[in-house]
Amino acid sequence: MKITAVKTFVVYVYRTNFIFVKLETDAGLSGVGEGTLEYKERALLGALEDLKDYLIGQDPRLIEKHTFMMYRESYWRTGPVLMSAISAVEMAMWDILGKSCQMPVHALLGGAVRDEIRMYANGWFAGAQTPEEFAAKARAAVVKGVRALKWDPFGAAYLTLDRRQFTQAMDCVAAVRQAVGNDVDLLIEGHGRFNVDTAVRIAAALAPYEPMFFEEPVPPDSLDALAQVHRRSPVPIAAGERIYSLSQFHDFLHRGCADFFQPDVSHCGGVLAVKKMAAMAEPCYLSMAPHNPSGPVANAACLQLAGCTANYAILEIMLTDVAWRRELTDERVEFNDGAIRIPHAPGLGVELNEAACAAHPFQPVCLRHYRGDLTDIRPQGGTACYFQGME
Repeated sequence: MKITAVKTFVVYVYRTNFIFVKLETDAGLSGVGEGTLEYKERALLGALEDLKDYLIGQDPRLIEKHTFMMYRESYWRTGPVLMSAISAVEMAMWDILGKSCQMPVHALLGGAVRDEIRMYANGWFAGAQTPEEFAAKARAAVVKGVRALKWDPFGAAYLTLDRRQFTQAMDCVAAVRQAVGNDVDLLIEGHGRFNVDTAVRIAAALAPYEPMFFEEPVPPDSLDALAQVHRRSPVPIAAGERIYSLSQFHDFLHRGCADFFQPDVSHCGGVLAVKKMAAMAEPCYLSMAPHNPSGPVANAACLQLAGCTANYAILEIMLTDVAWRRELTDERVEFNDGAIRIPHAPGLGVELNEAACAAHPFQPVCLRHYRGDLTDIRPQGGTACYFQGME
């Protein structure tokens, strides 16, 4: 079996652009992957174009070999652009291998350890501005069966928070906790933008609300700063979505940076890279809570990993998205009482609709949370959810 074509699809979805890759073969099998890299789409497309010369004519089932070669032959290696390109291609190769064996990817990676994975919702707060509005959105999500909610209450703040910003953020957290009670987990997003002192101050203020974790409290550039916050924080810390290689994760692990590690399958090298990181974390009793705010193909890969990874604790899910997300693939996620079912179709279990992808071409998107309007994550016409069991 040989790869005959490498196709790319860039799909505008308001908050970002999904980037899908499709590998076609001379055996009639194809595989899909995703490398969605917010705000660097054109750079990623260039990296994928560079990889085509190597990939055409290769057997896509030799996944370890090709991932190693694509990495080794690149002089500039561990940044997000190259690694996202490799991740998308690697994901598509797993999809082909699974289809060729008529087995889901999780069965090829050691077999299932669970039938479902607990989920936490992102995007549930669309349109909320005040603590009262966040509280109402939170109650609505819980009614649908959501049992864990993540959001960023910090507006446009960067590095520090003045007294007014700090009070507003904590009022928002308090309102949501009061609205949903103590049986729902709260996960607080920092988006990697506070200095050490401010992050520790936030963590201390969050403690009475018992969050499951405080995510990315400091910029990802300094593991030392992250480790400082972790040592001083009274609440669990989560981080790692901007870790792009096994060597970076080794440093993250041995510096004691967090309680939850959040690899992104679209950026860190793909399915096998996440599986290797999970194996490194397991003897340290570090839980995995993968970063997954992207599209349906990345979500499918995350579910395959959730099925076969023992220390995989919880999965991020975008509760709301653009109305046309359901048209882009045949994704049908099964949800029940705060958990997502692990699928058992061959490969990743999802197929692209190329015509639907082409109907929503690339548009540039700004990084909104630094402007303070993160709450406006979807346009008019957005859908409340796209899960079976949560319509």
